[in-house]
Amino acid sequence: MGDVKREIERKYEAAPGTGLPDLTGVAGTARSVPRGVAELDAVYHDTEDFRLAAGSVTLRRRTGGDDEGWHVKFPVGPHVRDEIRAPLSDTLPDALADLIRSRVRGRPVVPVARLLSSRDVHHLVDDEGRLLAELSVDAVLAERLTGDGAGATAEWTEIEVELADDVDPAYLDAVEERLAAAGVRPSADASKLARALAETAPGERPAQTVREAPAPGTAGEQVLAYVRRQIGTIVTLDPAVRRDLPDAVHRMRVAIRRLRGILKTGRKILDRAVTDPIGAELKWLGAELGTARDHEVLEARLLRSVDGVEPTLLLGPVRGRLERWGAAERAGARRRIVAVLDGERHLALLDTLDALLADPPLLPAAGEEAAGTLAGAVLKDHDRLAARVHHALDLPPGHDRDLAMHEARKAAKRTRYASEAARPALGKPAKRLAQRVKAVQSLLGDHQDGVVAREALRALAVHAHGAGESAFTWGLLYGREEEAAARLEHELPHVWARASGAGLRAALKS
Repeated sequence: MGDVKREIERKYEAAPGTGLPDLTGVAGTARSVPRGVAELDAVYHDTEDFRLAAGSVTLRRRTGGDDEGWHVKFPVGPHVRDEIRAPLSDTLPDALADLIRSRVRGRPVVPVARLLSSRDVHHLVDDEGRLLAELSVDAVLAERLTGDGAGATAEWTEIEVELADDVDPAYLDAVEERLAAAGVRPSADASKLARALAETAPGERPAQTVREAPAPGTAGEQVLAYVRRQIGTIVTLDPAVRRDLPDAVHRMRVAIRRLRGILKTGRKILDRAVTDPIGAELKWLGAELGTARDHEVLEARLLRSVDGVEPTLLLGPVRGRLERWGAAERAGARRRIVAVLDGERHLALLDTLDALLADPPLLPAAGEEAAGTLAGAVLKDHDRLAARVHHALDLPPGHDRDLAMHEARKAAKRTRYASEAARPALGKPAKRLAQRVKAVQSLLGDHQDGVVAREALRALAVHAHGAGESAFTWGLLYGREEEAAARLEHELPHVWARASGAGLRAALKS
């Protein structure tokens, strides 16, 4: 992986010859220090149908300046992007090619625009000389390199203000206020490339074949909007998972589960002959990602348990064995995740999801009014959850109840996600149901985590015993997990009662 820089910047329109206003005194700015003019030559790359640009991702090879090389930028939030850099080379480095794989899917990446920028750089510093932001005035010449507009050019001048590391983002608000007073306005384009493409080939759009969208307010429109959000999240998080960013695997798994859930809940809206095979592939991907995430959760749980044991009851190298076990499992899981994301099966699934959106298999119910259709679907999921909870509670404590509670947990997730998807149509009743079912899901999730923890503790105890170590502490932890499970089973009827009230169901129907 290349060097990573979190870029927080704002862009502004500037007429040729625009002079910079005096920024002295703005939020602690003591002076503006000229740093000279840099000549930058950047060639931006994309697929012929601009798949990177469609996701606000930019890829460029730039010479000149103090950071020449290959750069790929991913949007993080308004005015915030992560820039991953790789050394200058003739061809796209493999590390960056991997990060854009979920977008380009094997399609060739070609030069689409060349931007020559004459950059006049100024450092905004405080009384102690600490850098607050870098301000630059860029005179840009853009040339289109591909498509119908190949050879077309455009020129403009813009101002960029990039926040320095560890400076409060509110500083940019103060600078913007001073610029606005001088008649400088925010740019209408998120990036130089976006402006270059718009001005050298106005009106050009990637060729797509998309079926006519369902009418507003229909069940089909609501379901497809939810499906589109989850697919977008899966594609967006692919590079974050590859970069091993915090919580990226968990967030992608949640999007996968939400998508699987709505495909099941919406079987009267989307043809299951098409969606069932997609659901099976999503289940596969979620399971592959789960190897790492589930182990991460389990290891954290066991380490907390060890921290809660009195020192006199820690017999043997308990923490050391647990940490070695955790490190070995993490390394193997990480390699497997990257291999899965690089695999043809994953890329084929992403193409299938694109096809689902381009030509959704809508059934007649998709044209019905959303509220009534989605309320019926949510209540059906809720009935399934009720049956599974009651079945689990009817069983005696033990293996069979553990399995039944795990099945109830799956039903709780599905009901919660269905309620979330239906919220635009059903409003507050769907929100309340989702919140109360989430409490049931959390309790059942804690219970299942305890089941998995007991299995791991037993295995660790066996290995410790085989190595001649005391297994006492492992047994102690196992017993505490059993006690915790019993408490959760005792709480379940009370938590379920809040999520199964007749009032909630009546509100959904009304």
